[in-house]
Amino acid sequence: MAIWNLGSINEDIVLSVPHIPAPGETLAATKREVFLGGKGTNMSVAAARAGTRVNHIGAVAKSATWTGERLLEYGVDTRHIVILDTDPAQAMIMVAADGENAIVLQSGANGEIPQAKLQEALSEADTGDWFITQNETNLQRTGATLARKMGLRVAYAAAPFDADRVQAVLDVLDFLILNAVEAEQLRQATGQGPDALGITDVIVTLGSGGADWYHQGKLSHFDAIAVDPVDTTGAGDTFTGYVLAGLDRGMPMAQAIGQATKAAALMVTRHGTADVIPDLSEVQDFQL
Repeated sequence: MAIWNLGSINEDIVLSVPHIPAPGETLAATKREVFLGGKGTNMSVAAARAGTRVNHIGAVAKSATWTGERLLEYGVDTRHIVILDTDPAQAMIMVAADGENAIVLQSGANGEIPQAKLQEALSEADTGDWFITQNETNLQRTGATLARKMGLRVAYAAAPFDADRVQAVLDVLDFLILNAVEAEQLRQATGQGPDALGITDVIVTLGSGGADWYHQGKLSHFDAIAVDPVDTTGAGDTFTGYVLAGLDRGMPMAQAIGQATKAAALMVTRHGTADVIPDLSEVQDFQL
């Protein structure tokens, strides 16, 4: 089987700071690094490193073609990434000494993916493949609806959270993943908790608190693995990519979550985003 990811591709500009600045505060960064990133990219790299076939659907600016080339190096099929004469997609990421982060996004090419490219890509998909998308690109509702009609299993990562965009796809989802803050935002928008959305599988990630999995409304909890974090950026995306890869490879959800929990724990011990996502051998060798 395979995963088809309608996902963002960013240049991540990471600034190390003493702490996340308060409103009106100016801080001097202690370090600047540039990585491949974007929620979609991180998920694609994680799923590929977890051992499944990943096809990325997206767009990059002419000035940022290195991002697509790097994705290819990491084992992702990039034939359905279009190059546009537009602004590059960038994320400005501040990482504090305690590992917490704050992120500002410039959507650039991510918001200009042509519908024809989406349709062309999904014409190659097979029944039973997975389709995943997030809120950093255009065409989420179009892609999710088309994928469902074609017999794909449809997953959605509800970040960055937008109540209208999330609600627009709820009726075509097999799997929804969101963090605790996003789950509460969705509850406020819909009046429904994760157990009452009518979606077969919902995962709420809780950071160091682990994750809650709702299968047809029934709750199971999974503890996180205690590590000393240095950078939490991309940990949630790594978790999502590993869960989807496990499901695509035929794992039961509980086993896929267990493997993804290890991957996310390794990820927070590293500085960076897509470039430092652990591969399957590292996750399997990870000692609790």
